[in-house]
Amino acid sequence: MAVLAPKNQIMEGVWAKARQGKKTIVLPETEDERTLVAAEMIEKAGLGKIILLGDKDKLNQGAKEAGANIDNLVIIDPLKSDKFDEYAQKFMELRKGKVASIDDARKILENFLYFGAMMVKLDDADGMVAGATNTTADVLRPAFQIIKTAPGISLVSAYFAMIVPDCQYPDLAPDGEKGFFLYADSGGNPDPTADELADIAITTCETAKNIFGVGTAYAAMLSYSTKGSAKHPRIDKVIEATKIANEKRPDLAIDGELQGDSALVERVGKKKAPGSPVAAKANCLIFPDLDSGNINYKLTQYLGKAEAYGPLLQGLDKPINDLSRGSSAEDIVNVAAIVAVKAMVPYGVRD
Repeated sequence: MAVLAPKNQIMEGVWAKARQGKKTIVLPETEDERTLVAAEMIEKAGLGKIILLGDKDKLNQGAKEAGANIDNLVIIDPLKSDKFDEYAQKFMELRKGKVASIDDARKILENFLYFGAMMVKLDDADGMVAGATNTTADVLRPAFQIIKTAPGISLVSAYFAMIVPDCQYPDLAPDGEKGFFLYADSGGNPDPTADELADIAITTCETAKNIFGVGTAYAAMLSYSTKGSAKHPRIDKVIEATKIANEKRPDLAIDGELQGDSALVERVGKKKAPGSPVAAKANCLIFPDLDSGNINYKLTQYLGKAEAYGPLLQGLDKPINDLSRGSSAEDIVNVAAIVAVKAMVPYGVRD
């Protein structure tokens, strides 16, 4: 199998960081050949250490059928692990009052998603990637129950890293960053409140800097209005969210409400939002609700022929990430690289 390489400058930077960190990523969905192929790719690319969960004989047979070589990878069968009872006890303590007995805890940990999340919680792995075969709800449930949100963060949100080819926008972005955007929330919260929208903007700015290495994160709080050009309670929510975000983090460049053209195009931004610190510079596009965020990422992906990485989670205390069930092995590799870099960021500034 040929060694995979990143397709663009942004992901080259992510891969370089991952190679430096050599973090340990657990992959629980080993019944799927995409996971096994991705595991070999990650190991060959030097992006981190991989732990596969499952029965060793079944995994070796599955890898053979998939044309993957997993001989150098660590395989742990949760049901035979010498840490199974320890994890069960810790899980019962974490879920005190909700898991009645150690037998109930053991039964839950037979689910590899829960076992993998406990590995991350107890520092036996640095991160987990799943979702190729499980639903988002199935992946998020153990993440919320075991990992929980980072200190000071009110909610977990989902973003997509979008890389648009041959893109001249934002007009005022450095050449190496044109065409790179984070879309949030595009996969998690249907109708965030003003407070939640403010937190989404803040965490997305931190993600842009800490994970993807942008020089400065510029967050546009998007709406169908720019600086009072229309009136509606939905616009009021965006205005209030912008105020809250700036009060919480005056060091970040967050502005709104802005329409999409004001956020990206210099001549429009100058006219509609003069003096805005974000107009024509926005690389973090913060949508007012999940409808607009999800629709826009899909339109950008297909009409703009963009590479879309995600949904990627932000706000958890330790990195666990979901995948689309339509993900390719290459998608899994790239998400694993992002999770590895996420695990390198100190607690409190990870997102």
